[in-house]
Amino acid sequence: MERPRRGTGRRIGPYTLITRLDSAGGPGTPPVPEHRFIARSADGDRTVLVSAPLDGVDPGRFVVEAEAARYLLGPWAAPVTECSGPSPSPWHARPYLPALPLATALAVYGGPLPEQTVRALGAALAETLAIAHAAGTTHAGVSPAAVLLAGDGPRLTCFGAVRAAGPDGEHRGALPGLDPGSLAPEQASGGRPRPPGDIYGLGAVLSYASTGHTVPDRDELPASLRPLVTACLSRDPAARPQAVQLLEQLAPVAPAPGPGATVLDSPATAPHLPQGWLPGRLVAAVARQSAVVLAAELPAPAHGNN
Repeated sequence: MERPRRGTGRRIGPYTLITRLDSAGGPGTPPVPEHRFIARSADGDRTVLVSAPLDGVDPGRFVVEAEAARYLLGPWAAPVTECSGPSPSPWHARPYLPALPLATALAVYGGPLPEQTVRALGAALAETLAIAHAAGTTHAGVSPAAVLLAGDGPRLTCFGAVRAAGPDGEHRGALPGLDPGSLAPEQASGGRPRPPGDIYGLGAVLSYASTGHTVPDRDELPASLRPLVTACLSRDPAARPQAVQLLEQLAPVAPAPGPGATVLDSPATAPHLPQGWLPGRLVAAVARQSAVVLAAELPAPAHGNN
């Protein structure tokens, strides 16, 4: 994230921009499917994460997916709370939570994240996808760029990025903002996004978090995660596990649920993660981000002449 500073008063919708959320990407940095900024309301009372489409993205599809992203998919999703509606310059916003994009987290940490962190991240995202899939919804945007790491757990964003970038039947592999390593083969070739594609994206996220890239050599993956990630990244959608199965493998060990309970009712899926799930270096970076955003000075609003 760029250090917040006194700006020029650039706005998106009703919000004055403070800074970009994502740092300039270098080689190997996963692409981000939208422009993301930390911004503040004119009265200074609200800080938000506001997003706008990339050049070449259909603004109508962007708005449709933003409206769909209002659904609450459990504690680890960050739903959209405001949307421009149909507009030549669309935007959407969600409440600001101090958090690092996954790529930034790896840069701050100095390399791949500890296995405990990767497993906790995977469990939280698997829970979110299990909720979405049980409701008949496909996220259609799971990738490293969609993941933010906050102190209390990850948040999944970028809902519908694949659908917003390109319609069904159109090859999506080279479209701006989409990570080829996170796109399931059937989605890259233009197929309608379905739950198995989300599982492929989750495998790419776990691969990136544990190796630094989405398409690793098999031996690079931690031995305990290798079978799971390899199964998620199967080219055959039918061979990929379901989100609930991943949750059972990744969630912390907990007492067996009572009769009639489901995996989503177990204590392992309560809205908390193991203590110390996020390395101290990243906790400190999240705290620094919060401090500089709070201290950011915005230009005084211009007053019209009477």
